[in-house]
Amino acid sequence: MTAAPAPAPRASAVCTAAEVSDEALALVIDGEPGSKALVARFTDAGLLADAVKFLAHALPKRESVWWAWVCARKAAGGTPAPRISTALAATERWVVQPNEENRRAAMAAAEQAEFGTPAGCAALAAFLSMGSVAPPHVQAVPPGEFASAKAVAGAVTLSAVAEPKQAEAKFREFIGLGLEVAERTKLWVA
Repeated sequence: MTAAPAPAPRASAVCTAAEVSDEALALVIDGEPGSKALVARFTDAGLLADAVKFLAHALPKRESVWWAWVCARKAAGGTPAPRISTALAATERWVVQPNEENRRAAMAAAEQAEFGTPAGCAALAAFLSMGSVAPPHVQAVPPGEFASAKAVAGAVTLSAVAEPKQAEAKFREFIGLGLEVAERTKLWVA
């Protein structure tokens, strides 16, 4: 007999974890489950960063990291610098095969790409998604519950603002991609 899936967290709980703005919190309907409708309300109100934060926290970790990778890949352009390509490749490897070796490799690549880049944040999100943040062979220190989601939000936001004049359009595009991930229409291929 299979256990029933855990109920989805309420939108208000996700908003609290995501640290959305007071303006965004005012749009949450009491008791509402996390939903596409709430992301649409945030987006319609121009609260694009809040929509990104909400989605990053509402998605399962693997899907959330995939979304960060997709956005960081788009922001990297056709010929990214080698350190960016390495971080993107490490993140993708972890998404396809989320094991300890790939998770640690993502951290090394994130450090090389730097955390202030979309690719670096995406790789950091992979590292923070599971396991321990301590070095191997010492007592495990789990990452914070929402550390990966915060890195995902950083990756998506940095991707959107990479070209400031196109930031609003990019935010909207990337939120749309996040919703496709949430609906499981745009996922990785194993």
